[in-house]
Amino acid sequence: MTKRFSLLAASASAFALLATAPAFAQDADDDVIIVSATKRDTTLQATPVAVTVTTADVIEKAQILDIKDLQSVVPTFRVSQLQNAGNTTLTIRGFGNGGNNIGIEPSVGLFIDGVYRSRAAAQIGDLPKLNRVEVLSGPQSTLFGKNASAGVVSIVTAKPDFDANGYIEGGVGNYGLNYAKGYITGGITDSIAVSLGGGYQSRDGYFEPANGTGGSDFNNLRRYNLRAQALWEPTDSLSARLIWDKSVLDENCCGVATAIVGPTAAAIGALGGQVPTPTDPFSYETAVNFDTVNEIEDGGISLQVDYDLNLLGGMTLTSITSDRSNSYDYDSDSDFTTLSLLESTFQLVDIDTFTQEVRLTSDNDSALAWMVGGYYFNEDIEQNSGLDYGADLRGYIDILAGGPAILSAVELTAGLAPGTAFGDQVRIDETFKQDNEAYSVFGTVDFDVTDRLTLTVGGNYTDDLKKVSGSTVNNDLFSNIDLQTNPGTGLLAQGAIAGAFGNPNDPIAQAFAAAFGGLELTAANFGALPAAAQAGFTEGVRQTVISGLEPLQFQPQFLAFPNAVEGGKTADDEFTYTLKAAYEINDNLNAYVSTATGFKASSFNLTRDSRPFLADAAALASVAGGSLLPNNYVAATGRNFGTRFSGPEEVVVYEFGLKGKFDFGAFNLAVFDQTIENFQSTIFQGTGFVLANAGEQSTRGIEWDATVTPFDGLALGVSGILQDPEYDEFTGAPGPNGTVVDLSGETPAGINELSLSVSAQYDFALGDTMEAFVRGDWQYEDEVQVVDNIVGVTRDTSIFNAALGVTTESGLDIRFWGRNLFDHETFTSAFPGVVQAGSVNAYPNQPRTYGVSLRKNF
Repeated sequence: MTKRFSLLAASASAFALLATAPAFAQDADDDVIIVSATKRDTTLQATPVAVTVTTADVIEKAQILDIKDLQSVVPTFRVSQLQNAGNTTLTIRGFGNGGNNIGIEPSVGLFIDGVYRSRAAAQIGDLPKLNRVEVLSGPQSTLFGKNASAGVVSIVTAKPDFDANGYIEGGVGNYGLNYAKGYITGGITDSIAVSLGGGYQSRDGYFEPANGTGGSDFNNLRRYNLRAQALWEPTDSLSARLIWDKSVLDENCCGVATAIVGPTAAAIGALGGQVPTPTDPFSYETAVNFDTVNEIEDGGISLQVDYDLNLLGGMTLTSITSDRSNSYDYDSDSDFTTLSLLESTFQLVDIDTFTQEVRLTSDNDSALAWMVGGYYFNEDIEQNSGLDYGADLRGYIDILAGGPAILSAVELTAGLAPGTAFGDQVRIDETFKQDNEAYSVFGTVDFDVTDRLTLTVGGNYTDDLKKVSGSTVNNDLFSNIDLQTNPGTGLLAQGAIAGAFGNPNDPIAQAFAAAFGGLELTAANFGALPAAAQAGFTEGVRQTVISGLEPLQFQPQFLAFPNAVEGGKTADDEFTYTLKAAYEINDNLNAYVSTATGFKASSFNLTRDSRPFLADAAALASVAGGSLLPNNYVAATGRNFGTRFSGPEEVVVYEFGLKGKFDFGAFNLAVFDQTIENFQSTIFQGTGFVLANAGEQSTRGIEWDATVTPFDGLALGVSGILQDPEYDEFTGAPGPNGTVVDLSGETPAGINELSLSVSAQYDFALGDTMEAFVRGDWQYEDEVQVVDNIVGVTRDTSIFNAALGVTTESGLDIRFWGRNLFDHETFTSAFPGVVQAGSVNAYPNQPRTYGVSLRKNF
C-alpha cells in the first residue's frame, strides 16, 4: 500500500509544481497530434483521457506489420496469441480476456474506422494505409459501449484522397519472409474519390517438427488482404465513406514447447513417443503428427455518413453502419506429442455481426458542447467443434491406471466390449449457437466554466440479451459409467489387497497396519478378521480405486441446454458514466481528474466444459418425468457441476492526468486506481476450460509517455507503466493440477508491475537530394508468473528492435529492419499438458527476425 500512496503523492506534488510553471513556446501546428478518443477530433494535449497514440510514421519506420508488433511501442498494451491465430487476447493495464472461448467477449474493444470488431479472429487484416492507432486505457464504456471495460484500441485509416497518389512496397527477410502491398487513391469526379489497397505476407515457420515426426514448419505466415473505399462529398456539409474489406489467413499455427516435464512423460516414452524437446524449450521444436489447419476468412462493409446540420448553432449528424462476417476452421494435434492421444481437435466457427451507430454532435464555439447517440449490435455465432481420441490413448491410459487389467475389469463388468474405453472410435461432436442483441443510448456534455476549466459529464445505458444453445454427441462410454455401482471396482479392490499380502511396503499393507494396530497384511490375518472388518477395509480400498479412476472420466455426458431448468439466456443492463474536470494550467500544460465506470455483459462458456451450476442441481434432478442429470453428476460433492456463464464485469477507475507540450518535447502522465468486479476468468486445466468470476481485481499505478527532441532531427521517447495489481477477492479459483485455491490477496498472473518502451529516432539529410533515418526501440517487462494455475513458468521481456532507411528524391524508400535483435527468449503463455497431469506446455516468443523492404511512393 505504501507504494500506491507514494505514487499518488508524487503525482499530486508534480501537479502543484507544474501549475506554477511558466509557459514555453508551443511546437508548430503541423506537429500537433489529433485524436478521436472522445469521438471528436481534438489534440492529444487537450484530450482528458489516458491515451497513447502511435502515428503512421512510427508504424512504418518501426516495421510494425500487425497488431502483435504494436505492443513493442505501447507498454500498457499486450497481445497474447494462443493455440491458433483466431485465439488472440488483447489486454490494457494487464486486463483482458476472451481469446480461448468464442462465447467470452473481449474486455478490450477493437475499433477500425469506428466499426467494432467483436472477436480476435476479426482482427487479422493488414491495413494498407494507416493514419494512427490510439490505445485508450481504462474503462471506456460511456462512448464505446459494453465491451470496453478494460480499454479500447482504435485504428484510424486514411480516407481516399482527391489528389492521385499511392505506393507499392515489397520486402524480404529471414525465415523466407516475403511480402508485398500497394495502395492507390484519387478522385474520379469533383465529388467522388476512391482508393484500393491490398497485399500479402508469406513466411516459413520458425518452429520445426521434432526429429522423425515429419510435417511442415509451424508459426509460418500466409495472409492476404484487399480493401476498397469510396468517398462522396457532394457539398461541404455532406460526406459519405464506404469501405469494403476482405482478408484471408491460412497458416500452420502454433508451435508449442515443453516448459515442465511431468510424470506422464515417462508413459509417453514407454510407448515410443516424444514430447517437444524437454531439455531445451527454446529449441523451437514441436512434437505433432500432422500439420494444423488454421484458416480464417474475415470481411465486411461499412458506411459512415456525416451531415452538418444548420440547427441550434451547428451540429453534425453521424451514422456508421457495418455488416461483417468471420469464419474460421481449425484442426490440430492438440496433445503435442508424437503419440496419437488425440487424433483431432477441431473447431469451425461462423460469426455474422451487424452494428449501427447514430450520434448527433454539437459543432459551434459556445461554452456548452454536447453529444447524444445510440448504438445497436446484433451478432449470431455458430460453432461446430469436437475431438477424436487417438489410437495410442488406450495404451497410455492403461499405464496411468496401473495396467491393462484395470480398465478391462471395469469394461467387463459394465458390459462393454474390450477396448471400448479410450478407443480410437470415441468422438465428441459439439454444437453451440449464440444470438446476441444489444443496444445503447449515450451522451456527453462539456461545459466551459471558464476559458481554462471544462467540466464533463457523460452517461451510457446498455441493454444486452444473449440466447444460447449447446449440445453434444458423445460416445465416450467410460466417462458415463457409475463407478460407485460398478462391480469391477470391487474386484479391483480385492485384487489390490491380495497383491499386497506379505509386502509391508505396499501402501495398502501400510494402511492395513495403521487400521488394525500394526497387524501385518497377510492372507491369514486378513481372513481372520470379522466379516464386517474385511468388508469395511475392502470398501476403503475400493474408494481409493474409484478416486484413481474418476479423473480419467474427463468427458462426461453433456447436459444440453436450454432445458426445463436452464433457460440458456442472459439479460443484462447497466448505466455507466464519466465525470471529468479538465484545466488548462497554461499554454503548455493541461491537467484533468476523472472517474469512469465500465461494463461487460455476461459471457457463456461455449465449450464441452460448460456445466450446469450446482445451485440448479436440485431442480435438474426433480423435473417432471425424471432427473435431467446424466450419470456422474453428483450434487453432494459438486462433481461435474461448474458454470454455464459468468456474470457481468463492472469496472470503476479514478484518474489524475497531466499533459504537456513544449518546443523541446511533450509528455502525458496518468495516475490511476482501477477496480474490476466479477472479472471473467477462463483457465485451461489440462482436460477442459474453467470459466469463473473473480470477485474483485484491482490495480493502482502510473503510466506515462514522454518525448524529447534535444536538437533538430533527434526524437527520444520513454513510455511505461508502473502498477500494483491484486486479486482483492478470488475464492474458488482454478489452481495447479485441477485443484481449487483462494487467490485473494495474490498478484494476478500475466500482469507486469513494470513495463517500459524506450525509443530513439534520428532523421537527417543525406546530401541535397536524400533523407534518411535510424531508429531503435527497447521493450522491457519485469518477470511475472505467466498463468494463475501454473507455478514455475514465468515471462520477462527485454527486446531490442532497430531500423534504418533512406528516401531518395524520386520517392524511393529503402529500409533495413530487425526485431528482437539480441534473440531474447521468454514464454508468452502456458497451459497444463493436455491429458498429461504435471506437464506444462508453453508458447515461446518469436526469435530474431530481420529483413529489407523497398517502397515507391507516387
